Amino acid sequence: MVHLLENSPLTAPLPAVVTELGRLFAEAGHELSLVGGPVRDLFLGRVSPDLDFTTDASPDQTIAVVRRWADTFWEIGREFGTIGLRKDSFTIEVTTYRAEAYDPSSRKPMVAFGSNLEEDLLRRDFTINAMALRLPSLELVDPYGGVKDLHAGVLRTPGAPSSSFSDDPLRMMRAARFASQLGVEVAPEVREAMTAMAERITIISAERVRDELTKLINGAQPRRGVDLMVSTGLADHVLPEVPALRLEMDEHHRHKDVYQHSLTVLEQACQLETDDDGAVPAPDFILRFAALMHDVGKPATRKFEPTGAVSFRHHDVVGAKLTAKRMKALRFDNDTIKAVARLVELHMRFYGYGEAGWTDSAVRRYVTDAGPQLERLHRLTRSDVTTRNRRKAERLAFAYDDLETRIAVLTEQEELASIRPDLDGEQIMGLLGIRPGPVVGRAYRFLLEERMEHGPHSREEAEAKLHVWWADQPESAGDGS
Repeated sequence: MVHLLENSPLTAPLPAVVTELGRLFAEAGHELSLVGGPVRDLFLGRVSPDLDFTTDASPDQTIAVVRRWADTFWEIGREFGTIGLRKDSFTIEVTTYRAEAYDPSSRKPMVAFGSNLEEDLLRRDFTINAMALRLPSLELVDPYGGVKDLHAGVLRTPGAPSSSFSDDPLRMMRAARFASQLGVEVAPEVREAMTAMAERITIISAERVRDELTKLINGAQPRRGVDLMVSTGLADHVLPEVPALRLEMDEHHRHKDVYQHSLTVLEQACQLETDDDGAVPAPDFILRFAALMHDVGKPATRKFEPTGAVSFRHHDVVGAKLTAKRMKALRFDNDTIKAVARLVELHMRFYGYGEAGWTDSAVRRYVTDAGPQLERLHRLTRSDVTTRNRRKAERLAFAYDDLETRIAVLTEQEELASIRPDLDGEQIMGLLGIRPGPVVGRAYRFLLEERMEHGPHSREEAEAKLHVWWADQPESAGDGS
């Protein structure tokens, strides 16, 4: 046993609710320990608002202890021995000691309550999460060397990795997530087990996989987590479009390594998140995931031209469809899917600007097509420049600076973020004397196109253009219905 606060001067301060709850359980004759991630985080100098505890008390006994102390409590996890509660700003879970066994064909544990803390810690995923702080004595319990591994930056399992991952395959995703969040290296035996058992991730629900993937992408070093998934084969089952980016190079190396390029774009996108102006605050999953997936259409569209060049025509459109399909399979919400797919679809649009000047109309269309994703598109496009040719990189950066300047100027003159025709539907029907129907929609689209092409018009100009258009429509000779 180690007295944590005396021997770990770099730890974060312990929240008062931890020691308060420890005293309450001790007074009731029960053991209580802070366990898992919250203990790990103390060594990393941070305190989580989510606190996990383990105890020898049954769920009923736990409720008896916390009923008057907690602001509120709930029993949703009762069958697994867990009682949840809120106290001040903290969300707390207190779980009866476990000694779980798992059905090999299911993620769901067959719960068996344990009798001591060490047995409970053995079932934890990794040694850095298999530490406990006994309360209220503040004695550190670390039977599997979690502190040593944390300081060494190594991810190990308390028992055999194969047994751990067989019990709960989601732990392989958690290993990749911790590589991203904490920058740790997985131990050789852990990597070996992940590689051998990667296929078992397929028994895990899409929602659980999605949640771990989201945390990985939002981590401090997502490249490390993604690369671990790919190198162990885990991504073949979770995100197969990414390992598919490892295209075989032709003998003349006529295209860059698309996989490594995508990881670099992901890294650069993270660096362009902007907490200062609030436009794309970090971490931004939509920007990051679009950066990772932006070229997933290339394997399906690669073509070796007669000239010897390699082309990937329409890989942006194909990639957007592949991205949306994968995100749907992972049960992402529709808004997130739409945003990421739109960025993938638009990530090549700027290159037309770099090659030839755009009219104001083209700039308006760029802004309108990007819609609410414009700020992310700015950052994705800049991140997509990974060339080592300094002059080329500078030329592209200058061109995009110029485009952003033109967008800013036009935005001051017009409402680019919400371009609408100069006349609305009611005004169109009144001027043309027609009732609601398809003709109104056609007229609206005509005026919108005029607005895009020529900028804002006065009402008189818009009415004149509408009348000229109407004179050419077959319905103008009838009653307009």
